[in-house]
Amino acid sequence: MRFLTLFVCMVWESSLSVHSQVFSMEQVNDSTHYLVLRTDSTTDKWLLPYPVYQFQVGDVDGNGTTDALVGVIKRTRFRPEKDRRLFIFKNKNTLIRPLWMGSKLGGILVDFKYTKDGIVRSLEKTLKDEYVVAEYKWQGFGLGFERFLIKKVTREEATKVFNQ
Repeated sequence: MRFLTLFVCMVWESSLSVHSQVFSMEQVNDSTHYLVLRTDSTTDKWLLPYPVYQFQVGDVDGNGTTDALVGVIKRTRFRPEKDRRLFIFKNKNTLIRPLWMGSKLGGILVDFKYTKDGIVRSLEKTLKDEYVVAEYKWQGFGLGFERFLIKKVTREEATKVFNQ
């Protein structure tokens, strides 16, 4: 009987994290935001002291729960210029925790979106002022390159492919 009770509690906790979570963003001002995770019984917040240019949700790591993809504008230790970055957060026992806080994908990140089946599509600029649209997929720790949808084109051409 004790095993059955434990099993029921585990199923309930699992269904809570899978079915009863919502990520959202709260803007304090132009350069301060909170990522918010609401479940049936809790609310957790993660301070993002940066401008946010994009917010998406999707199951990036393929574990069956929704992750939050947040585009921020910030410097990094290795790239002192303010650029667009992609941060991915997960729900870990009703608390927001970083899954990946990337400083760079392939090129200079212009925009991103979660498409389906764990795919993150990016619109990127090259050092030669050309544009590419690439797709990335979770590979254990971080996003791994999957394929280019288009490369060495104008921003307008790349934007059309990015938005498909």
